Amino acid sequence: MTIRDKKVIYGLYDDEQDLLKAVKAANKDHLDILDVFSPFPVHGLDPLLGLEESRLHIAGFIYGALGTLTAFLGMTWIFTRDWPIVFGGKPHWSVPAFIPITFETTVLFASIGMVVTFYVICGLGPGVTNPTLDDRLTDDKFAIAFDAGHIDSGAAESFFARTGASEVNTKIL
Repeated sequence: MTIRDKKVIYGLYDDEQDLLKAVKAANKDHLDILDVFSPFPVHGLDPLLGLEESRLHIAGFIYGALGTLTAFLGMTWIFTRDWPIVFGGKPHWSVPAFIPITFETTVLFASIGMVVTFYVICGLGPGVTNPTLDDRLTDDKFAIAFDAGHIDSGAAESFFARTGASEVNTKIL
């Protein structure tokens, strides 16, 4: 769901509880919410919007497993084939000696992989400019946005007035 190149009507709310009540009212009135904006995560908002649980943790596990294999197989090859030197009385293939580096590489691959995956999924990154409805949404305001092409402006304004929106605006993104 994207909001680019659309005429959007949105209402600003001062409190997250007012936002939650407004989302419940929109669901009850069968209004199609385009998006909800918040300066911080609001507990209980995802189920109201019908959003599924993120699968980012699965990607993190895959990246971590890739890091584990990279470290363990890399050290195995280095210490048994490429540079088989006995030092400190340890055998060539000393698994306990591999554990710290394997752990650190697992964490490194998982963290970098999850950040890159998150940025790609969200459309973030260098050189990307995303449109914003209102600059106050990153500070202290909450908003519900409707596609102005799918809802009558009078119905939207009456909805926002009924649910306690402090301000109603229209913008083309």
